[in-house]
Amino acid sequence: MSFGEPNNPYGQPQDPQAGYGQPQGQQPGYGYPQQAPQGVPPQYGYPQAPPVQQPYGGGYPGAVMEMPGGVKSARVILWILSGLNMLGGLGAIAFSFAIDSELEKSGATTADAEAFADLGQGLMIGVGIFSIIFAALGMMLAAKFKSGGNGVRVCSIVYAAFIVLFSIFSLPLGIVSMALGVLVIVFVAKSDGSAWFNRATQQY
Repeated sequence: MSFGEPNNPYGQPQDPQAGYGQPQGQQPGYGYPQQAPQGVPPQYGYPQAPPVQQPYGGGYPGAVMEMPGGVKSARVILWILSGLNMLGGLGAIAFSFAIDSELEKSGATTADAEAFADLGQGLMIGVGIFSIIFAALGMMLAAKFKSGGNGVRVCSIVYAAFIVLFSIFSLPLGIVSMALGVLVIVFVAKSDGSAWFNRATQQY
């Protein structure tokens, strides 16, 4: 039995173009994939899927998240409340000295009048100093809204709760400050406010 016979079914198949200058044996065997050209990565039957895009503000280093509108509003309200407390504290101190000056001009020189004047002046000065310190704390919290973490959020809620509490004792004059304090609590305690301050914590 000869493998060179063209009609032999068990012989090696001949290249039909062998007679045109191409050597035999270069055609790949049946059942085997052809070799991919050089420089082309092999394919495994399915095209590669495109990269999944990350959600806004997460996954990529340096992604900037914009401060939510509610947090911005709470920050502005804190600045307003702090300014009002600062003015109120300075006004209380100035009023205490004004009362003492008026009592001296009235000629009241009795011991009871002087004791009452000293008590009132000391009380007003104490209230004024407390208001100034409270205002400075609010300004510091408002300034930390951009870079502060969850601790700033918690302190802001507590600060606004004290504002609401003090406003209750000064009704009806404190109705405005009470409403502003409630708004600060609502805006900061919302889910977008929590996400903002937690983002600041993860960055640091």
